[in-house]
Order: sequence, then structure tokens, then C-alpha cells
Amino acid sequence: MKNLLAVFLLMLLLIGCAKNEDKMNQLKQAEESDDFIYQTEQFADLAILRYKVPGFEELSLKEKELVYYLYEAALAGRDIYYDQNYENNLLIRKTLSGIVRSYNGDRQSAEYKNFLVYAKRVWFSNGIHHHYSSKKFTPEFTPEYFKILLLNSDPKLLPITETETVDNLLNKLVPIIFNPNIDAQKVNLTPGADLIKTSAVNFYEGTNQKEVEKFYGSMIDKNDSTPVWHGLNSKVVKENGKLTEKVWKVGGMYSAAIEKIVYWLEKAVGAAESELQKKALQKLVEYYKTGSLKTWDEYNILWVQDTTSRVDVVNGFIEVYNDPLGFKGSFEAIVSIKDLEATKRIDAISRQAQWFEDHSTIADEYKKKNVVGISAKVITVVVESGDASPSTPIGINLPNSNWIRKVHGSKSVNLGNIVHSYNKAGSSEIFNEFYFTEEEIKRAKQYGDLADNLHTDLHEVIGHASGQIKPGVGTPKQSLKNYASAIEETRADLVALYYGLDQKLIDIGVMPSLEVGKAEYDRYIRNGLMLQLNRIELGDNIEQAHMRNRQLIAKWVLEKGKTENVIEKKIRDGKTYFVINDYQKLRVLFGQLLKEVQRITSEGDYEAAKNLVETYGVKIDLELHKEVKERYAKLNIAPYKGFINPVLKPVYEGSKLVDVKIEYPDDFVEQMLYYDQNYSFLPIKN
Repeated sequence: MKNLLAVFLLMLLLIGCAKNEDKMNQLKQAEESDDFIYQTEQFADLAILRYKVPGFEELSLKEKELVYYLYEAALAGRDIYYDQNYENNLLIRKTLSGIVRSYNGDRQSAEYKNFLVYAKRVWFSNGIHHHYSSKKFTPEFTPEYFKILLLNSDPKLLPITETETVDNLLNKLVPIIFNPNIDAQKVNLTPGADLIKTSAVNFYEGTNQKEVEKFYGSMIDKNDSTPVWHGLNSKVVKENGKLTEKVWKVGGMYSAAIEKIVYWLEKAVGAAESELQKKALQKLVEYYKTGSLKTWDEYNILWVQDTTSRVDVVNGFIEVYNDPLGFKGSFEAIVSIKDLEATKRIDAISRQAQWFEDHSTIADEYKKKNVVGISAKVITVVVESGDASPSTPIGINLPNSNWIRKVHGSKSVNLGNIVHSYNKAGSSEIFNEFYFTEEEIKRAKQYGDLADNLHTDLHEVIGHASGQIKPGVGTPKQSLKNYASAIEETRADLVALYYGLDQKLIDIGVMPSLEVGKAEYDRYIRNGLMLQLNRIELGDNIEQAHMRNRQLIAKWVLEKGKTENVIEKKIRDGKTYFVINDYQKLRVLFGQLLKEVQRITSEGDYEAAKNLVETYGVKIDLELHKEVKERYAKLNIAPYKGFINPVLKPVYEGSKLVDVKIEYPDDFVEQMLYYDQNYSFLPIKN
């Protein structure tokens, strides 16, 4: 009877939803025991997703209080990332927000809809350059229409003063937004070019690559066993003919936003879970107040040691991908709680770190003899900001300082609820379009999610933490320069790939069979050679470090395994496929490339890095590229995804905090306007 009743109710629900496609999608998700709407919209090459925060309601009041203060500290720094990406981004963002908030013209016209797509792309990328390709967006509306938008918007909400007019703003913005030759590339990595002068990123002013390299070269002591990361938290400007640093700190550059960060971090100190976490947060506050890079290292050492706290935070100037020279850290913040159950998987891997190091294919002289302090966990993200939002990583291994990792260890995390959301918003159409056999599809459906998680775990926990640098070489950023990021991601991916087909993962209970590893090999080769090309405009080369690394690996093993037909290119019905014929031989090839990439890293072999990346990671087969784009176009799947963050709302009784509620907004535009109103702390430069 219960089954009959369930069928009857389901039939009624189906009938009621027949007229509403959105409700049909909701029903589909409900049938999967999850009625949460993961994807809210799609525009340009982007899909907007949401993520849940399971476990938040079970936190104690003190833990919720800590999370809330860290949440506010995270959002307080988002202006910084906009300005780091390009000096005019804040002016443009304020203008776009003012128009969206107050324009009193026709909002249903094609022109306005094109403008709104442009605005959403700017919000998504934290500026006017694409978050992945770093190319400047081309607006699909005219300067004349832009003027109409401004003239019909509330001037009080636009970045103009009493003595200025809309024409002044137009004169400033029209060339920046509409001229494709002005600041066309946020980050340029082209060999032979002046990487400073040809990059629009706002880390340097009035100088060039040679001067900057000489400036920092005079500071760096390659024999220093505990070096600070020179230049991590400053902008270099030329004043009176000499280079100087404008440090990002309280009282320095970005002070207005950093003061807000510090305010909330100091409140978080009072809600810390342990004495160690309290000391770490206090040290982070000290760093923001002083700008001392030595203090930053001291903070990271304390942060690495704190492995027991349920609540954790990443907050600072961290990843250097946006600096073509690899000195400057972009602002980033992630607030999270530990997923206690899922952490068992990644922890099982971290506890075998020495075994993985000992059995690696890298040369013995570059192996760590005593792997220390690798802690690993799966986290549930509460909020992300800056370089981590709306487009987010799925795994993190920090700190980036090589000597701290060697002496004190590192923290590796898998962003569990983010990965879950990506998987829920995935599309089965890709299976049918790009997979060659039913066996591949079956394996992907059965093991794909686990394979993806294990790859991330191995990449972050073992990959980034493995190997060591030859004494006197200096850091990879110093020796490998503009190729350092691509080589490092290649190294970490190769570790994950090599061990992804290892019996050890079965023995430690994180993988049921080698079929999981095969599923990952299928996915990786297909993505590296084909699928990721959908993210790139026809005729362009690959610029982004992670994309370069994936193609580098896939193309290298395709070429080196050609004589034994390890990977075979097949054509069926005019469509291209890449099929793995021998998984064990492919694993051997991954191991061979890993050995060479570790050698390049350990010895700082710039020419070898350049040759490897430029030969395999940059150029694209144009005909294959066209085919991939055409096949994807029929599927209507956005190649990039990003997230709307949850919102935390404190509940007070008088002045006493009694609870923190969590809400899941579903409107990307509303969230961007909300952030613009509540977290805009830096002055706008006109």
C-alpha cells in the first residue's frame, strides 16, 4: 500500500509540474533525494551554482560565532582583489552596479540584456578580464547605448562627484571598456615579451620586467634556508626614478579594507576554539597591521600546527598565479568547517605520505627523507571571497613556502561541498558525446565522483607536498619564473595520476578497485586533449597554468606512447575520440614524466621548463579545437562554473549574540549588489 500511495502521489506531482519546466527540474532532483537547486542560471560561458553547508546547524553557538566573524573578515577584503586584477576595476564595478540598481529605461530590450550579461561577467571575474583566459571582455553593446544607460541612472549611485558629469565618466571608461587594444590581457606569459608592461594586472606601476627582476634579485639570498616570500604583499612603483614597495597593510595600501579585516579577525580571536588557534589568529592580525613577511611565515607555522579545530580559515595574500613573475599574492579567503566523516578518506592518504614519497619515480636525491606534518581533511565551505570566488578551487595545499612545508608540513584540504555541487550540476550529455565505449560510460557513472575526489586528494596531499629543492637553487618561482605555476601543477597532477592506479589505495581502504583509477585516467586524457578546449576561443593559445599543465601531460604521454599505441586516436562518424588501450603502460609514462618534472623543479632548470610547457602545453590543434567547440555547442553546457555564497545572519538579544542563521540566496545579481552595498571599503580612483 505504501508503494502504491507513493506512486499515486508521484503521478499527481508529475501532472502538476507538466506546465512548468523549472518545477520538472525540481522534481528530478527530489527523486534523487535532494531537492536543493544547484544551478540557478547560465549566461555567456558561465553557469551559476549554489552549495549547501551541511553541519552548520549542529555547530555550537561559539563555533557559529567564530564562523560569522571569519565570514565578515573574508568579505571585507573583496575590493582588494578587484583592484589587484586591474587598476580601473573598482570604478567600473561601481558604475555597473549603479546602472543595474537604478536604470529607469527599458530593461527588457536586447541592448539592456546584453549589458546585464557584461555586468555579470565582470562580477564573476572580479574585473573586466576573463577569470581563466585573462582576456578582456568584449561588450555586446555600443558606447552610445552605454551613455544612454548612464544618463538614465541615478547619478548619486554612480562614481561621479558634484563637479563631474556623466561625460567625464564616459570619457574615462569608454576607451577602457570598448577599445580591445587597451589593457587587453590581465596576465601575459608570452616568451620574449615584457611580462610587466604587457600585463594589465595592478601589481606594478611605471616599471618593467627587467627592473623588477633586478629589484627582487638583490633581496633574494638563495642560500637562506628560511626565506620570506619577497614581494608577496606589496605593489611595486617607480618614484623619483627608483623602485619602491607600497605594502598592503593597516596604514599602507588597501588600509581601509584591511582595517575591516582586522576588526573582524580580532573579534574572532575571542571566539577561538583553542589556544593554538587563538595564537594563529593573533599572529594573522599582527601581519595585517605590520605587513611583515616574517610574521606571515610565523602565522603559517601556527596555522599548519592547528589540526584539531573544527572551524578553519584561509585569509591573506596567497596564490601568485595572477603575477606573471610569481611574486605577488592575490587576496583570498575561505571559511570552512571540517567534514568529520569525509575526512577519514583523505586522512588515510595523508598518513601514508612517507610511503608515497619513498615509492615515487622521482630521483632519490630529490625525495624527502622525512615527510613531516602533512595534515589533510575534507572541508565544508561556508563562504569564499577574492581569488576563491565566485570561481573556486576544489582542493588546496598550503602554505606555499617550500621551507615551511619541508620543516613544519602543510595542510591539504578537499572542498567537499563544492565538489558535491559541481557533481550535482554535471551533465550526462558529455558521456554520450565524448566517451567512445559503453564500458567507459559505465565506469565513469559508477566511479567518476570517487575518482575525481581521490585525484584531488592525491594532488593536494601528496603531490604538492612531495619532493625537495636542490640547495642553492632558490624557490621555483625564482628559478622557473613564468613557467613555475604550470610546472608545479604538472608535478602535483602527475603524482596523483601515478598513484591513482596503485594497489596501495585499495589496501588502505580508500578505493574499491583499480576501475576507479581507470575512470580517472579516461577523464584526464579526454579533458587534457579535448574537453578543456571548449573553454578557449578559437585561434587562442592556452594561457592558464592548470589548463597548460593538463594538456602538457596528456599530449606528452600521447606522443611518448605512440609506438606501443598506449592511447589511440579514433574517428567514428566524423568525430574524434581518444581511447586508452593500456592503462598500466600509461601509468609508467606518467611516472617517467613525473621524474623529469621533479628534476626540473629541484634543479630550477628554466630552459627545460620552457621547452616542456611551450612544446606540449600552449599550442592547440585548430581543427580539433573547432570540432570540440561545435560538439559542445549542441549540448548547451557552460564550460565554467561559479557560486553564489550562502549568507550568514546574526541573531541578537539586545547586544548579546544568541544565534547565527544561514540562508541560501539564489539570485547572482542580487548577491553582487548586496556585496557592493555592504562590503565596498576602498576609495574609487576617478
